[in-house]
Amino acid sequence: MSYRCIDQLQTKATTVASLCRLLAVSRSGYYAARSRLERPQRVCPTTAHLQAAFAASGRTYGTRRLQATLRAKGVQAGRHRIRRLMRIHGLRPVWKRKFIHTTNSRHKLPIADNVLNRQFRPATINAAWVSDITYIRTGAGWLYLAAVMDLYSRKIVGWAMAPTMHAELVCSALKMSITQRQAPAGLIVHSDRGSQYASATHRELLSCHGLLVSMSRKGNCWDNAVMERFFLNLKMERVWQKDYANHAEASRDIADYIVSFYNNTRLHSTLGYMAPTAYERNFAVKQLIAVSEKT
Repeated sequence: MSYRCIDQLQTKATTVASLCRLLAVSRSGYYAARSRLERPQRVCPTTAHLQAAFAASGRTYGTRRLQATLRAKGVQAGRHRIRRLMRIHGLRPVWKRKFIHTTNSRHKLPIADNVLNRQFRPATINAAWVSDITYIRTGAGWLYLAAVMDLYSRKIVGWAMAPTMHAELVCSALKMSITQRQAPAGLIVHSDRGSQYASATHRELLSCHGLLVSMSRKGNCWDNAVMERFFLNLKMERVWQKDYANHAEASRDIADYIVSFYNNTRLHSTLGYMAPTAYERNFAVKQLIAVSEKT
């Protein structure tokens, strides 16, 4: 502190020597301290990796996912250190919470039993899917997103967007899922009791492909909690950080989030901090090993 005072007090009428005597410090100590202040600060490699990982996540990752990301890059850092570095460098996740109901379950259409019964950890791919609808605010009005998730890997396997919530919206998302995954007969497709999912069009599509329909119990959001969590992540990590001018802009950005970030990059704690695509790749390798052991 005394060395800084010398810099602040020094004028043409004073000398470094006189100020050092006044503050009882040595001249050599003053010049050494000044030299240290002028020396370029070393860049901490951990901090550089941390800032890069945080930016790549869209400023959404907390300490757990950042630790897993750094570990994958060969950088070892504890959560307490990561938390401290985040505080020092102002790395704060941009999150908000908002909820709104998007489906109408007050109808007289047929309702299916809750076959899934909160069994959110199936043993294999294409054993159980969950689906739901959410809303996106744009400058041109609401945009509705219907999505389908494979519970095994938490991967979004189908989606569709439209300015209305007609039954065709959820059917389009399901058709994309069936086409991409070659859905086997007997696969469970779970949803809420919304009129779109209970519609004749959606029921016929499920029946045509031999898929088993499952619906949440009345007023029980926990029966479809995994899908609700995906929508919350989507909004916290992307939508609420944007101001979409129109439906086309929102559609492009949301598709980019699903394909580029959520399915292929984002680390999921449920999957042992792996991305869904990598997790499914691991499953495929294990299946090949299992087959080779039998032959």
